[in-house]
Amino acid sequence: MTTTIDIGTLIIRTPETCGNCPRIAGTRISVEQMAVLSKQGLTPTEIVQEYGFINLAQVHAALAYYHANTEEIEGYLATEKAEYERLEAEYIASQQK
Repeated sequence: MTTTIDIGTLIIRTPETCGNCPRIAGTRISVEQMAVLSKQGLTPTEIVQEYGFINLAQVHAALAYYHANTEEIEGYLATEKAEYERLEAEYIASQQK
């Protein structure tokens, strides 16, 4: 007998984990991470193989969340990129002294 999974339970948010960003339930893998890997050209099957402990349904749920909430996730990615660039510039400036 197969078990039916409520797909609404595959992506969660908790304030104490991953800064309340949406993530795959039971993991610390964020929807952002799945979006980045997909944008880099990895297929859902390749993502499953890369991680080894998540399944195809979880990856598809994360990507569905991303596509349904693109503006939110792209906002997270833009914030992370800006912080990376700020830290990089700070580091480069500190090395030139």
